[in-house]
Amino acid sequence: MSVSLAEVLARIGPRYLAAHGLSRAQAKAWRAIAACRTSALGGQQLACDGCGATQWRWHSCRNRHCPRCGKQAADAWRRARSAELLEVPYAHLVFTLPHELNALARRHPRWVYETLFACTAATLTEFAANPRWLGGRPSFTLVLHTWTQDLRLHIHAHALMACGALDAAGGWIAPRRTERFLFPVHALSRVFAGKFRAALRAAERDGTLRDDPLPAAGERQRRLQRLTEKNWVVYAKTPLAGPAAVLDYLARYTHRTAIGHERIVAVCDDGVRLRVRADGNGGKNAGKNAGKKTVRIDGAEFVGRFVQHVLPAGFKRIRHYGLLAPAHKTRCLSQARAALAMPAPNPIAQDAVAAFMRRVAGIDLVRCPHCQGRWRPIALLAPQRITLWPRAGSAQRSAAAQTAAQPQAP
Repeated sequence: MSVSLAEVLARIGPRYLAAHGLSRAQAKAWRAIAACRTSALGGQQLACDGCGATQWRWHSCRNRHCPRCGKQAADAWRRARSAELLEVPYAHLVFTLPHELNALARRHPRWVYETLFACTAATLTEFAANPRWLGGRPSFTLVLHTWTQDLRLHIHAHALMACGALDAAGGWIAPRRTERFLFPVHALSRVFAGKFRAALRAAERDGTLRDDPLPAAGERQRRLQRLTEKNWVVYAKTPLAGPAAVLDYLARYTHRTAIGHERIVAVCDDGVRLRVRADGNGGKNAGKNAGKKTVRIDGAEFVGRFVQHVLPAGFKRIRHYGLLAPAHKTRCLSQARAALAMPAPNPIAQDAVAAFMRRVAGIDLVRCPHCQGRWRPIALLAPQRITLWPRAGSAQRSAAAQTAAQPQAP
């Protein structure tokens, strides 16, 4: 049986907080995960109209870093995107930042992540506009990921891109070589790297990165030299065919959290045992059926690795570009569908939440598992006043006890 992240934070958290501080965003995410689906957030008591059985269903925190809420959010997002897919193959590309930038990302996460998005989007847009490859406006979505299987910092952006583009006259342009080849990855890597290095030099000149972890000019110059000598990685996966396959594939990436409960094997006072892929390169090429192994991480180290993946407040980790840009999405998608002879938005079935739970988990939210009677609400519990623990700021030498939480609802 897996261990929840909330259990890990409750057991090991005080030791970590005695020596480390949290940002506001990290403290907020911690509190949400600890309270998710407990009496702290309130809920309703249900009774079966057949056998009289009762149960409590507690509310979810809906925090984007919570493993319990990720699957529900992914399904809602998948259903919302179903009308935006085009009937063409889709390519999956991954743009990765060198680890030499990890220290800067810990100090300036918003700048590093924003710059990664800007440089990735500009690179893909420029290649798509080039008549040698497409010669039109592309359609793609970027998703930020910052972790490896064992929660180390590994900053990269996933791009899901339609194989083709819309030209200025409203016609659809298929890829020049084959319908499944977009751009050469080595050329993408060089352009992407050049754009990021140029942005870094500009930020250093204008004082944007005033508390750079490398305060001396000579150290910053050496970092830039290492980034110039480094081979930047852009990885392209086999394009996906069919809207349904693309949608399910994309949904798995968009709302994935740094750690899922199914991968936490055990927790003790001095460490956490975590299930990871067995291959040595982060599992990138191993696929879905890759072998697994269990690693042990020191407890405080595990918590520190997890909180470094909490995003800055208000930061959007899923962004849409080209035909999907919000300002003109309706018009551009309509033109693209007309050019592709698609008569209407893609009619992918959109499950209701109850139907989705029945399909993926065998759970019927409205019927009693004992007699198949229907659940009826009989009582409500309002959210409790949650003690603000942990707090943002410097190390907390004496942490207050967390609000007592009732057992998780089924």
